[in-house]
Amino acid sequence: MLYLTMMGHVEQFVDIVPKRAVLNGYAGSPIKTTVKIIPNDKYPFTIKKTRISHTKNIAFTIDETKNSEKKEYVLTVENLHKTKGRYVDTIKLRTDSKVRPEIKIYVIGNIHDRPIKEKQ
Repeated sequence: MLYLTMMGHVEQFVDIVPKRAVLNGYAGSPIKTTVKIIPNDKYPFTIKKTRISHTKNIAFTIDETKNSEKKEYVLTVENLHKTKGRYVDTIKLRTDSKVRPEIKIYVIGNIHDRPIKEKQ
C-alpha cells in the first residue's frame, strides 16, 4: 500500500500487491512474477509512462484490467539475469495524478545455481 498524508491524516492512495516484485529461482530457468496496482477510488489515476533503472536484469509489461468494475494494473516482471547472483532494480510508473505523479515498484532478484544431483 502507498499512503498520502493529507491535512494531518493518512489515506491510502494505491494498493500494491505484493509490495515488491521478488524474482527467486535457478539460473537458466524462466522466472516471472506479477504485481497488482489498484488505485484507490478517491484518487484515481492512469499510468502514462514506465521506465526501469537497469535494463540488463529484468523485462516487464504492464496491462490495464478491470476487476468488478474497478480499474487495476497488472505488472509482469521477468528475470533476464543468466547467472547466479543478486540484484535490485526499480520500476518507475509515471501517473497523471497531481497527488502522486510517480509510483516506484522495487524488484529483488535472487538467482541460484542449479543443485548438483548426487551420484548414486
